[in-house]
Amino acid sequence: MIALTLREIADAVGGALVLRGADASPDTTVDGTVTTDSREIAPGDVFFAKRGEFDDGHRFAPAAAQQGAALLVVEHELDLDVPQIVVDDSVIALGALATSVVARVRAAGDLKIVGVTGSNGKTTTKNLLRAVLERVGPTVAARASYNNEVGGPITMLALEADTKYLVAEMGASGVGEIARLVRMARPDIGIVLKVGLAHAGEFGGIEQTVRAKSEMVTDLLPSDVAVLNVDDPRVAPMAALTKARVLTFGLGANADVRATDVVVHARGTEFTVHVPGGESASVRFGVLGEHHVMNALATVAASVELGVGLSDVVAALESVTLAERWRMQVMGGRDGITVINDAYNASPDSMSAALKTLAQVKAPGTRTIAVLGEMSELGEFSGEEHDRIGLLAVRLGVSQLVVVGQGARRLHITAINEGSWDGESAFVETSDEAYELVVASARPGDTVLVKSSNAAGLRHLGDRLGEWFS
Repeated sequence: MIALTLREIADAVGGALVLRGADASPDTTVDGTVTTDSREIAPGDVFFAKRGEFDDGHRFAPAAAQQGAALLVVEHELDLDVPQIVVDDSVIALGALATSVVARVRAAGDLKIVGVTGSNGKTTTKNLLRAVLERVGPTVAARASYNNEVGGPITMLALEADTKYLVAEMGASGVGEIARLVRMARPDIGIVLKVGLAHAGEFGGIEQTVRAKSEMVTDLLPSDVAVLNVDDPRVAPMAALTKARVLTFGLGANADVRATDVVVHARGTEFTVHVPGGESASVRFGVLGEHHVMNALATVAASVELGVGLSDVVAALESVTLAERWRMQVMGGRDGITVINDAYNASPDSMSAALKTLAQVKAPGTRTIAVLGEMSELGEFSGEEHDRIGLLAVRLGVSQLVVVGQGARRLHITAINEGSWDGESAFVETSDEAYELVVASARPGDTVLVKSSNAAGLRHLGDRLGEWFS
């Protein structure tokens, strides 16, 4: 975080400063990392004591103090010998501090901010943008999927005085959450990747999901840029909702930034990218899966808008071989057996894309095994979407389907009810059972996909299988 005095922080969050500690004064400067996790505290850091659904961060404030926290932001004064700022709501205070820090850095320098949202692809696109932008200037981007009301501000608070680019991943589980993050960061470029059924149960339906994602562009200024997926019928109409200049990306000829000659293979994806002005370039993209081409196109669009040369953008894209751990992560290798661990999260769109990639990358004469778990947070759409994935697995000719957990059992039932299928489906209750089944049944040359929502926990199964077949 940029250096601020205790008084400045208290003013920013609207809290009461409590001076504890022998040397504390309102003018004491703090410039450490901001976190809500006491385990991450190092000397000089700032700890926000956040109340959670199952625990209370105030319980961990003593540990934060013991590890050298320079400041505690709390909802009631604690008997600890550390300066404290008492606020009504620590999460709201966290956002207020982030808003202040972003405004200060922007006013003092030439900071440019890119906001990224969508039902799928946020983290991948954020990582690709970081790979591009850190080549041309100091860049801050979220770690992992820090994209909610806590993770978003923590990312923003990592800004330093010389930061040139901030890539802010913005997720939501309800209407209004992206708008709050947008008000904190005020993006110069707002990207909307895709609107699908991910978290539709939490949003209350697809219409509410569209409304929430559109919050990325509705408050952009005429001087800003809205980067929109023109291939998505739910995203393209957002062009009418923004005052910003619109730049589109997609595979169709009507896209401003587009890809042609897309070829998918086991080493990644090759395509030609075209940008406004007639310039084009060939890209050998090492991230597995044709669906990631759209994330690459969004990255190209935003990067070129920020003045990065196309050749530099392509070089950065080609340097990335893994979007993120547990996202189309290629593992294994023994006896020609490949494990694709894509079990960080799952929605109907990403599940479909992963299965299609599995079918595309398998070598002739070899088999495919799909180990699939539940797609969570789909609400009323859950049954029909699991049915659809079961049918897709059959129609893609998956050789062996292994369905894990009661939440995904309907997928298994739908698949075995398709009489024309030459493959087979097995249902197991646990990851351990799935592991034993795959280890016993895999043959040389097989390609194994592991895919589920994060809550199903299959990412660790993917790690186990990758290690076994390494």
